[in-house]
Amino acid sequence: MSSIFSRRTITVIVILALLGWGGYVLYGQFKRAPVVETVQTPVETIIGKSVEGREIKAYTYGTGKTHLLFVGGVHGGYEWNSVLLAYNFIDYLNTNISYFPEFLTVTVIPAVNPDGVYKVIGKEGRFAFADVATSTSVTGIGRFNSNNVDLNRNFDCKWKSQSTWKNNIVSAGTKAFSEPEAAALQGFVLKNKPTAVIFWHSMSNAVYASECKNGILPETRNIMNTYAKAAGYPAVDTFDSYEITGDAEGWLASINIPAITVELKTHESVEWEKNLAGIKALFKYYQRP
Repeated sequence: MSSIFSRRTITVIVILALLGWGGYVLYGQFKRAPVVETVQTPVETIIGKSVEGREIKAYTYGTGKTHLLFVGGVHGGYEWNSVLLAYNFIDYLNTNISYFPEFLTVTVIPAVNPDGVYKVIGKEGRFAFADVATSTSVTGIGRFNSNNVDLNRNFDCKWKSQSTWKNNIVSAGTKAFSEPEAAALQGFVLKNKPTAVIFWHSMSNAVYASECKNGILPETRNIMNTYAKAAGYPAVDTFDSYEITGDAEGWLASINIPAITVELKTHESVEWEKNLAGIKALFKYYQRP
């Protein structure tokens, strides 16, 4: 009898132990159950450095075949709101997207001209814009790089050593891509071959198509109209207020990469809701079969 009792006792103890262990395991699994992640972790890369040695950073999300590149701050602190808009987009990608489309890769380059940004802001980084309270639209401070070159005249599309900005003659560098900032963007594009590129500028209040010598690419006009309609900006085929040579958008057109320029209305506002609507419209556009 005692032998049978012992065996039963041992059996009960073993069963209870197993149940207890199983419950612990299940509890641990529920406790550590994966939660739907709402924070994206970008791949941060340094694509080059400015004349003064400041880093030009790119933040990439996703690994899909459709690669959209968003670029701000080509004109530095003169158009500081284009830089801030890019950082707002990064914040949005970091914290507000619960599902990042598998077909997409998105890269954001907040500032191609960090020296120009620093000249106006006096600080570096995401939170350097809080103290900016004045417009630079009249003086043009911070528009050029530290070699006094207008970077959006330094690309290989109808390049000339001198170009124009409003009524001013501006330096376009000693040759196309002579400036390290322009060369950095060129290198990133040639290496990664984005599907399309969206530039943020200010302050013409429109979305412009890009072209070089062979006219506007059909896909360029499509994405221009898509973004403009969703964001509520006018869509304009050609910027004709004055001649522009050596612009980044035109160079992209010359190598068959669609590119558009989104011009904010002022030099102060990021017009976030409008531009978020334009961004989402592009995401939806490229999700088509």
